[in-house]
Amino acid sequence: MAKNSKSNGEGRGRGGFKSSRHGKASAAGPKAQQKLAAEEREKKGEQHTAHETSRFLKGQRIDPRRIDGKETVAELIEGTYLAYNAARLREACQLFTGKMLEPDVTVGLSITGALTPAGLGMSALIPLIEGGFVDWIISTGANLYHDTHFGLGLAMHRGNAQESDVVLREEGVVRIYDIFFDYDVLLSTDAFFRKIITGKEFQRPMSSAEFHNLAGKYVREREKALGIGQKSLLSAAYSAAVPIYTSSPGDSSIGMNIAALALDGNKLLLDPNRDVNETASIVLDAKRGGGKSGVMILGGGSPKNFMLQTEPQIQEVLGIDEKGHDYFLQITDARPDTGGLSGATPAEAVSWGKIDPDRLPDAVVCYLDSTVALPLLTSFAFARHQPRPLKRLFDRREAMMTRLQQEYEKSSVQAPTIDHTDSKLPQHR
Repeated sequence: MAKNSKSNGEGRGRGGFKSSRHGKASAAGPKAQQKLAAEEREKKGEQHTAHETSRFLKGQRIDPRRIDGKETVAELIEGTYLAYNAARLREACQLFTGKMLEPDVTVGLSITGALTPAGLGMSALIPLIEGGFVDWIISTGANLYHDTHFGLGLAMHRGNAQESDVVLREEGVVRIYDIFFDYDVLLSTDAFFRKIITGKEFQRPMSSAEFHNLAGKYVREREKALGIGQKSLLSAAYSAAVPIYTSSPGDSSIGMNIAALALDGNKLLLDPNRDVNETASIVLDAKRGGGKSGVMILGGGSPKNFMLQTEPQIQEVLGIDEKGHDYFLQITDARPDTGGLSGATPAEAVSWGKIDPDRLPDAVVCYLDSTVALPLLTSFAFARHQPRPLKRLFDRREAMMTRLQQEYEKSSVQAPTIDHTDSKLPQHR
């Protein structure tokens, strides 16, 4: 390399660091001079001056309020959650209430992890639905199955996770970590689903949203008969016309009971094709209606992907021009470096077309247990935002699907010609 090359370290001090561009002390500057200057300022009683012009020092100063027990949850989060994942939770709360709950935003929620057995359906999810803060949902089937226990008046109990599972089995007690319940809770819930599924209105193929809406109607009737109020997420979603989809219909006791009845000739079939297209139609309708799409992801797993794949379905598969979801909020304990979808970041989702790259600043990932974060976020939301009118998207499914069909046909004016003369596909190179 030529001696006069600019890359020879010119302008850099020892260690290869550039001098501070602000002309002030920095970790890259001459240490002895900086040390003496600081001691001289201290002798003279001069005020320390920070790098006020640095763009890295524009954030809120760490100066929290004193906690005295009089603060509300919202004040606690805004005033003391200043760093690390506490700060991410504050940012998530502020993104949710400040942008995602605007009238023109359609909010989708995905649910994984055993949240409903822990009571979070009643404490947080139902209030979010009733407040108009959640417009559509993708959930694991297990969350919806265990949610139904409460709507049927069945009991779940707090327990000790260190108890012997062998003894619990002998006692007829089932455990979800530190939640205990009688084995008959499963049998009673299975019997409820098998009873309603044999009804005439279930004897056809349908989307999982249609199934959950019908099931929610019967759960609501049982709640009224028992006089227990609204305990079930399925029931609340039915009342508010919030569509609930499940990304893996067979992966739960509900799906297992549907499969068992199929052996008896039952005609119910949960159609994943309808689920894929209906969920895509919700997002497309939000965008084409002049609004935005926001996603709130609790955990990760299959529901997260099913929620986010709506945009690749619209763009990549159907060939409809779109840019991606506008707002992304995830609460997870999954790491991104293992390559799993649960921990995949919103930046990675941009490469798939799932998230609008222009809206990446409106994306927050909070690495925290959902059972801790969700109650706090729900309380914050009601403290800082008025309830929204219900969008009742379940009632609009046909209109949204019509729009999706029309846009798809417009983008597919000329269908590709398929050559059946050679049965062998070319080898992938």
